[in-house]
Amino acid sequence: MTFTTRFAPSPTGPLHLGHAYSAMLAHDLARAAGGRFLLRIEDIDQTRARPAWEAQIYDDLAWLGLTWEQPVMRQSDRQTTYDLALDELWARGLLYPCTCTRADIAAAASAPQEGAPLLGPDGLIYPGTCRPTVAPTDARPRNLALRLDMAKACAILPETLRFHEDSCGEEVSFTATDLTRDVGDIVLARRDMGTSYHLSVVLDDAAQGITDVVRGKDLFDATRIHVVLQMLFDAPRPRYHHHRLIRDAAGKRLAKRNDARAISLYRSEGATPQDIRAKVGL
Repeated sequence: MTFTTRFAPSPTGPLHLGHAYSAMLAHDLARAAGGRFLLRIEDIDQTRARPAWEAQIYDDLAWLGLTWEQPVMRQSDRQTTYDLALDELWARGLLYPCTCTRADIAAAASAPQEGAPLLGPDGLIYPGTCRPTVAPTDARPRNLALRLDMAKACAILPETLRFHEDSCGEEVSFTATDLTRDVGDIVLARRDMGTSYHLSVVLDDAAQGITDVVRGKDLFDATRIHVVLQMLFDAPRPRYHHHRLIRDAAGKRLAKRNDARAISLYRSEGATPQDIRAKVGL
């Protein structure tokens, strides 16, 4: 199978050095393997996505010397696909609506059971406040958040699940018990989006034939969620390469909200693509 990877930024701010490292690393790996490098725009959050930032993504990546196949996939064009997947999970009794606010979850999580973790790969672990004892049988609601009943999902999957981590060349294994305790009932459709990062990324990787996912170590733990969804949808499981994070002088991970040494800023100061490669260690 042809090595196929992707870079999937959100058009919610300027690309920074961390994005440059991830995109160039994925591009380099694909070219070295004689494979494919794809670009995907993850714009499901339409309250924050801006056309100007999307245009800047294309401009910055081209300036870095990267090339990608056309057309570019945009998540905002794929809601029908996400709806069909949610309908399937709802029909299987694996989803339930949730009306809890962040404050509700934080309050419930402030007194966790002894030995139970407070935080998982998706933030505060949901305490199960809205989880029904019997799966809903009415039509899937379109205006509420929907959560995956992790215990029910794990009950129809193998006890031990795995994914291949290329950065160490090993299989990473975890159990259903790990998922119910350490991950919990994650949101698969947000009220204001109609989908979620976890659902969209799994369906999009499958649709694009991604064989190798190159992304930061901050998403390593979330891979367990993605493996569950891949198995529920009988989707291919790619290999993963979770790379080191680029940090500032204080050791803090770069973020869009403070421009975090945006690529465009380096460009305006006269840097070259080779300078950017040197800065990120490529």
